[in-house]
Amino acid sequence: MDTTRNTVLEAWMTEHGYSSNSLAEAVNRAIERLTGRLGGLDGSSVRAWKAGRVTWPKSAARMALEDLTGLPAVALGFVPRSRPSSTPAPPQQEDPDMKRRTLVGSIAAAAAAAAAPGTTSPRRIGMSDVNRLNKRFAEIIASDHRHGGQLGIEQRAAALADEALNLQNAGSATQRVRSNLYASAAAFRSSAMWAAIDGRRYDVAKAHMREAQALAEMSGDQAIKFRIWSHAGTMYRHMGRPADAFAANDVARNLHLTRRDPLFASLGMARQGAIHGTAQDRTGTRRAFDQAQDAMLRANAADYRPVWMLAFYDQAELDSLSLSAHLALGDYSTAEYHAHRCLSALRPHMIRSRAITTTRLAHSQLAQGAPDAAAATAMKVPAEAATQHARVTRMLQEFGAALRATAPGSSTVQTWTEHAATWRMAA
Repeated sequence: MDTTRNTVLEAWMTEHGYSSNSLAEAVNRAIERLTGRLGGLDGSSVRAWKAGRVTWPKSAARMALEDLTGLPAVALGFVPRSRPSSTPAPPQQEDPDMKRRTLVGSIAAAAAAAAAPGTTSPRRIGMSDVNRLNKRFAEIIASDHRHGGQLGIEQRAAALADEALNLQNAGSATQRVRSNLYASAAAFRSSAMWAAIDGRRYDVAKAHMREAQALAEMSGDQAIKFRIWSHAGTMYRHMGRPADAFAANDVARNLHLTRRDPLFASLGMARQGAIHGTAQDRTGTRRAFDQAQDAMLRANAADYRPVWMLAFYDQAELDSLSLSAHLALGDYSTAEYHAHRCLSALRPHMIRSRAITTTRLAHSQLAQGAPDAAAATAMKVPAEAATQHARVTRMLQEFGAALRATAPGSSTVQTWTEHAATWRMAA
């Protein structure tokens, strides 16, 4: 038996990022959409296709594969089985299988002719295009953690979202690729939203939010839906609107993803705890953070998660949210405890988070009657963050006002005033 490898299928799988197992799973889901019953393929089935041991899959698998890829089976390197010569075609009636094979052959021939030198063929958008966009997205995420809140970060993320949408119209693509493009566009737009929130540009953030929500719905991606609604909850919390914050965060927490992955459940509960702090609900705050900590301990670090999640959510971020909540509640000793925990665990790239946490630590120390220690802490904030990050700048201005009210005319106030002047000169 001739077992010539199906190199066409192998090339398609490589381009679109499929392994044998993941393609089998995708085809099984496509079979379920077409027939109402989940398919029974596994990785060995796909390996048999690639090796040429199966040259023409069964009809259900074949139709599902064509639906998934947007290509006829012959264009994926499969070879139709011929009708046995002993079986004559019905008299005066065209064989429907023969008609279909003829049509498919014509499509394949037309595709081959279009790809021939000297002719123009429609561009094929693949997972490699999506991956290139996501690599640039990772750079934006890294920039956000260094600087945060900058208009330039917001603009770069929004432009990348537009680029992902433009790709949708740049050529043909499978349903999987199109879903990934919408998910990427939603992720980029949600980063623009977060930069606007961090920069206290709330009206602009709301516009980004609406665009991101529409794109997320078209993608069907639960993780990005979680991110957008969770960001919305944080935005309303910063705006002092806890009822809206709870409503938005509840949408994120009620997604099926949070039942499947404890780390998403943990983030949802930690942000819920921060909202409880804003709402002056001590019991709700304590309960939410206990649940967030428990869920984090149950999370499997080896599970796949999107880059934006891996880049920031860990024990340090959980403690940062608890710090924010306890500051809002006026529980300053507990806030200071979580500030020290956060600072000791922050990863080096979290420059923006370190500046925010240091400033909050200074506030908690000042509120406990330690102005000298508080001023020394606040002066550790880098000049760039103190002058160029809207949230940090505002928090430091509030700290200075509180310090002057607490220790008017003291040498500590004088030292602080002189140090703040050096920040302004460096800006």
